[in-house]
Amino acid sequence: MRISDVLRSKGGAVATVTPETTVRDLLGVLAEHNIGASVVSADGAGIDGIVSERDVVRRLHERGAGLLDAPVAEIMTARVRTCAPADRVDDLRRTMTEHRIRHLPVTEDGRLVGIVSIGDVVKSAIDALESEREHLVDYIQRAAP
Repeated sequence: MRISDVLRSKGGAVATVTPETTVRDLLGVLAEHNIGASVVSADGAGIDGIVSERDVVRRLHERGAGLLDAPVAEIMTARVRTCAPADRVDDLRRTMTEHRIRHLPVTEDGRLVGIVSIGDVVKSAIDALESEREHLVDYIQRAAP
């Protein structure tokens, strides 16, 4: 299965924020879209960084409530791993596990075209196993006298 298959199923919409967006406003975006991370992009197409609820929690512990008025550029991860629509989901699962990453932006020709979460990857694995199980059951039932 390819990343493009995951995006076809879930859609390619990506909630982005600008580097100047406050952490307080970021929390609103995360809550509004029921997501755990947002791509930081000045233009909505390129990737300046990624910021997750984990980033907020860690920095909030360090800096206190004043963090809420800081720009997300202060807490985002600037070196962002990405994947491409043609990449295999199995490879992405390994990358996410090895590097403890929960969200990967999907890019094509240098432009943001989607985002894949660890939940999307797990769902695709469950769907594949369910499909395989159905095929095996069908095969066994047809082979039985």
